[in-house]
Amino acid sequence: MKEITLKFNLSDSEYFTALRLVAGSVCSIVDIDIDTIEDFKVCITESALILKNCGFEEVLVTFSPEKGVVCSLEGLNGSPCSGENSLSLALIGALVSEFEIKENDGVIKRVTLKI
Repeated sequence: MKEITLKFNLSDSEYFTALRLVAGSVCSIVDIDIDTIEDFKVCITESALILKNCGFEEVLVTFSPEKGVVCSLEGLNGSPCSGENSLSLALIGALVSEFEIKENDGVIKRVTLKI
């Protein structure tokens, strides 16, 4: 399976549902168990919310199904600012084995999750 890339506006919650469906489909294809898939979908939603809280209007999401699944969410456009994301970050840290945050001047610009 090749890499899948999506770009959507963070202001419309319907896109969050579509993002969760794509995440579940990618995970199913690489044979990840259902509990891990559900945790991963929560983390992807929280990551998108982090970027929205940081003032981004759009997100570019890339799924790479290599040795599990890697999902990178990058904020695009808008008026980036620092936001309160400690609860979302704690939740992500509890649910996935690996994640990375990329910041620029205290503003989270990218979240990468790996299962």
